[in-house]
Amino acid sequence: MAGITTSLSVAVLPGDGIGREVMAACLALLAAAEAVSGGPALALTPHPAGAQYYLESGDALPAATVAACRNADAILFGAMGWPDVRFPDGTEIIPQLDLRMEFDLYAGVRPIRWFPGLPRILADERARGIDFVLVREQTEGLFYARGRGQVIEDRESCDTMRITRAGTARASAFAFGLAERRRARRGSARVTCIDKANVFTSMAFFRKVFDEVAAAYPEIAADHAYVDAMALTMVKKPWALDVMVTENMFGDILSDLAAGLVGGMGMAPSADIGDRHALFQPAHGTAPDIAGQGKANPCAMFLSAAMMLDWLAERHAAPELEVRARLIEAAIAVTLSSGTTPMEVGGDADCAAMTRATIAALPAAIRTIA
Repeated sequence: MAGITTSLSVAVLPGDGIGREVMAACLALLAAAEAVSGGPALALTPHPAGAQYYLESGDALPAATVAACRNADAILFGAMGWPDVRFPDGTEIIPQLDLRMEFDLYAGVRPIRWFPGLPRILADERARGIDFVLVREQTEGLFYARGRGQVIEDRESCDTMRITRAGTARASAFAFGLAERRRARRGSARVTCIDKANVFTSMAFFRKVFDEVAAAYPEIAADHAYVDAMALTMVKKPWALDVMVTENMFGDILSDLAAGLVGGMGMAPSADIGDRHALFQPAHGTAPDIAGQGKANPCAMFLSAAMMLDWLAERHAAPELEVRARLIEAAIAVTLSSGTTPMEVGGDADCAAMTRATIAALPAAIRTIA
């Protein structure tokens, strides 16, 4: 890439409910981290979308917002949807799925990591070492049936799972590439294919394609697990897991279980990554039960922003952004280990208190990554 990157554009979609609250907190942290770390500036521009905007305008995802996302270097997303706001056909407003398909964001990346200072959900001391990533293929699988399902004469209904060679191969290759990068700090790497190949032809095909991709990465261990067995493993010994790749619906379910292992959805970041575009968002929803009360845990939003910085750093050859990502993670670690605990996990720190503490921890955090 010619020249030095001095500024990158980020389309900001706060959305609904606590999405707006955690996004405001995240933008404050990003500005503070940028001031401390230097490097390329982020031009953060908000755009409307979501259930509340649908009530105001009749449009849940305006064309102008889609165009802004397409032209931006990255998309930073809060949370969207509201139980009582639906389209005329009764379906929920889920613009994140529309963006996923619009930009072919096939790799859903869900890192799960335990931070000192959080309650340990599992009593085993080894639970302190939980650090794995779930890669969810998210353009096909059972979600392919969205908008295509059939109800036949009010007697039965049918949704179709679609597994393609191309979709499985690129998600599997993404998982192996991620394992290669993690190996640099872990010393070893393993990718596990999660399927139900003993029952479904589509899942046996998923495993077959995975094995073909695995053959191109002989230096990385590869194995398999049925999805039900993996659900048990994630509870019994999650510290033994590294990188996993699975079908869309299986990944959707297992990622929520995974978040429960480290304190809840407020500690679960995610990224939706394609070949040219990427969207970063906390894995939680809009949480109508606490929206507007300031109780949301912003850490998942903070960690999602760190994932965005890592992706931008690699894409634009800007190592300063990788440093900024580590700075945000370290500031969260300093905050949690110092006794500031989110309300979500039984502490008394609300969204504002977590944000203030994390920003205040930046000077100490930068010394830990130097």
